[in-house]
This record gives sequence, structure tokens and C-alpha cells, in this order.
Amino acid sequence: MEHIAINGRDCALPGPITVDQLLERSGLAGKRVAVERNGAVVPKSRHHREWIRQGDRIEIIVAVGGG
Repeated sequence: MEHIAINGRDCALPGPITVDQLLERSGLAGKRVAVERNGAVVPKSRHHREWIRQGDRIEIIVAVGGG
């Protein structure tokens, strides 16, 4: 089990996964999001190869349109 924090909440994952896989598991695949891993922004072009590991701190911000 991998223990990480997502938006300040503790979370357990079965093993290392990519940012893309995390977004899919969270129901956010294909949505406009910004992802930060351990204080650094992860560009969308790296989501498929950026691995999330034990102890990582992840922040996910969902873009919402409106006016």
C-alpha cells in the first residue's frame, strides 16, 4: 500500500500510479485540472509519466467556468 495525501486528506493506493491513473480513479480524466505534486506543478504533458509514490502530497484543482 502506498500512503499519500490528496488535497490534504490521507489516501491509500494499492501501489505506485501515474497522475493520469489517479485522475481516472478520481473521476477527473478529461476534465480541466491543475495537479501539484510535492509543491511542484505537474504539466499535463507529463501526467502519463509522472509517478505518485509513498508519502507524496498531491493537490488537484478543478477549473470551473462561469460568470
